[in-house]
Amino acid sequence: MKREELVKNLKKEKNSIFVLLKWMLLGCGSGLLIGAIGGLFGRSISLVSAFRDENPWMLYLMPVAGILIVLAYKFDKYKTSTNLVLDGVEKGEYVPFRMAPLIILSTILTHTVGGSAGREGAALQLGGSIGGTIGKYLKLNEYDRKIMIMVGMGAAFSALFGTPLTATVFAMEVVNVGIMHYAALVPCAFAAVIARDVSAWIGCTGESFEIPTHIAFDVGAATKIIILGFCCALISMLFCWILHTAEHIFHGKFKNPFVRVLVGSAIIIGLTLLVGSRAYLGTGMHVIEEAVEGHAVPYAFLLKMIFTAVTLACGFKGGEIVPSLFVGATFGCVYGQIVGLDPSLCAACAMVATFCGMTNCPISSLFLSFEMFGFENMPFFLFAIGIGYLESGYLGLYNSQSIMFSKEKLEYINVKTNYADAHE
Repeated sequence: MKREELVKNLKKEKNSIFVLLKWMLLGCGSGLLIGAIGGLFGRSISLVSAFRDENPWMLYLMPVAGILIVLAYKFDKYKTSTNLVLDGVEKGEYVPFRMAPLIILSTILTHTVGGSAGREGAALQLGGSIGGTIGKYLKLNEYDRKIMIMVGMGAAFSALFGTPLTATVFAMEVVNVGIMHYAALVPCAFAAVIARDVSAWIGCTGESFEIPTHIAFDVGAATKIIILGFCCALISMLFCWILHTAEHIFHGKFKNPFVRVLVGSAIIIGLTLLVGSRAYLGTGMHVIEEAVEGHAVPYAFLLKMIFTAVTLACGFKGGEIVPSLFVGATFGCVYGQIVGLDPSLCAACAMVATFCGMTNCPISSLFLSFEMFGFENMPFFLFAIGIGYLESGYLGLYNSQSIMFSKEKLEYINVKTNYADAHE
């Protein structure tokens, strides 16, 4: 090697070490900050949910909570949402810091009164806004600010779910499906691991489940899982359709946001009284746990779709990912009972396959299965997730998400996951 080439390579290595140190510091700092905020937020959700369970009358305060949420967002000129966070990564859109307190307070209010929603929408908005703000005030360039938004997303996701591997990959995978933003790997990894530990120290721990590990992966079991994966693709498409249709109906029929949230509150209260169960309020994590243990009401997945769609369409805040896990787990449990395959295994496979169908993130979904259920049933998860991804079409939870390559062949398509652009 010539002396000039050696000097050139040494300069590149020096710059590479500087970049590594920069992202390690930013990742660790973001993990500490967002892990603490996310941990406190997660603990708050648990506390208000427990209070609501002990005081069923809180449901009747849903109209009041809805009005407060509408007032809080009334003067939000940025129209903050998870889609804005994704646009921040893809297009460099400004992600305002005000998104963090807005989504935290509104999600806590939603869960206090029993809104059927998750918490990951808050996680992505909370993390994205804080990460973007850090990048802005450190005067990072446009590309580094985009990475910081992903770092924040991954840290907040990990803080609330306790799944750093899934959170790291999800932050890199969810924006442009088919293109992994590997430049964000190091800071996302450091932020996710540290955020998980900080959040756990505060008392917000992730979910993990035990399922049978002795089930043989033979032709019969594999065939049943293949069919389950296909069914989960249809379920995820149905859920996305219900969510988007409900939003379209509510915003079309009720232009006034105050009227919209009051009507939605009345529907949720009426549905709860009609069904005679409060299992569909809040996150429903106890129902997911029961489904993984092999017990589920046959129609529970349909009711959760309706409750969640009305809750989010009328103006309450939260997320759709935990409801998607609820839908998948309850459907999979019932499927397993019908076809004679272990209901716990089917519930687990359906959870991650439905998550995959709705988010279009197969790699994240596979890692989620490992972090929640262990590695022993890997072939079952792999089949269910792969088929769930392939057969779920080009729809999804987030309208700002882009699917860069066809699910069926090596073809660049770059389509948005909304109903105007979706095609088979």
